[in-house]
Amino acid sequence: MKKLVQALAAVLIVSFALLYIASGLNSSQGYTSGNTLTIFNWGDYIDADLVDKFEQETGIKVIYETFDSNEAMMTKIEQGGTAYDIAVPSEYAIEKMKEEDLLLPVDHSKIPNLKYIDQRFMDLPFDPGNEYSVPYFWGTVGILYNTDILGDKKITSWNDLWDPELKNQILLIDGAREVMGMGLNSLHYSLNDKNRDHLVEAKQKLDSLTPNIKAIVGDEIRMLMENDEAGIGVVWSGTAQELMWEKDNLEYVLPEEGSNLWFDNMVIPKTAKNPEAAHQFMNFILDPENAAQNTEYVGYSTPNKEALKYMDEETISDERFYPDEEMTARLEVYENLGKRMLAYYNELFLEFKMHKK
Repeated sequence: MKKLVQALAAVLIVSFALLYIASGLNSSQGYTSGNTLTIFNWGDYIDADLVDKFEQETGIKVIYETFDSNEAMMTKIEQGGTAYDIAVPSEYAIEKMKEEDLLLPVDHSKIPNLKYIDQRFMDLPFDPGNEYSVPYFWGTVGILYNTDILGDKKITSWNDLWDPELKNQILLIDGAREVMGMGLNSLHYSLNDKNRDHLVEAKQKLDSLTPNIKAIVGDEIRMLMENDEAGIGVVWSGTAQELMWEKDNLEYVLPEEGSNLWFDNMVIPKTAKNPEAAHQFMNFILDPENAAQNTEYVGYSTPNKEALKYMDEETISDERFYPDEEMTARLEVYENLGKRMLAYYNELFLEFKMHKK
């Protein structure tokens, strides 16, 4: 027992020593909590040159981590292992984080560049008055298809995906809201539907799509579509636009039954250690020229009306990515379903994926 205690003591001493050394190294390089900004964002969702520019202008060191789903992001913030100063959740996640008291209010007086945000993207139901969030990007979920593989076949509808000629040609996003929403919309139900009979009906219809599904994937969908390994991908609009810049044989359509209109906003988690730097970064990103540069890199639609002046006219006039009012009226924003209903969506989606196997 004595040897065990001595061994444990030695481990603790070494651990504290390593922490002390790491802290000293960070301090010697100027990386203290007062001038370090820790950002939690989606993968490949910012121009790295802008991060460098922010560091050079402010002297603040940016630590950048990524997540691949709102649920994963919220879980990590709830657990509190890392004190993130900025996170970039979607609208329904922001609503949920507010309910669970995970966010700090945003001080608008420290973000004068908020004046450049189009008022259509301010004061939305998930965050009235933008008390807790600042617009970052927005977009849609739609269908990207390969004209070389599909030939003369035109895709205009979710229901077109059930065509038997599309066997083993479809890639789906690995997301419960997106896939269940597709099933619901194909039946002309709301993608926020809470009627369990409707949800079961949507899941059963998705089961019948199985022969046409090549894979249910995450970020790999970009590479697979780029390499012409599938005829169709259900994707977010920014992914579609980025691929279409590179390949002439890809087209993107918003299905006639409707789809998702989403918003990703910047927030400050309640455990943030440097809210001051978070406000500085938010204001920096909302500078019109910086916002335009970020938009050109990421490919999603910007809510910054002044940034549009620095962007290519062909891009901002493309109604597939900047839809008109008629199309926008057929789009829905995800609502916070509540824990029980969200769990039911996830359960049905898992059953669908198991059916695929």
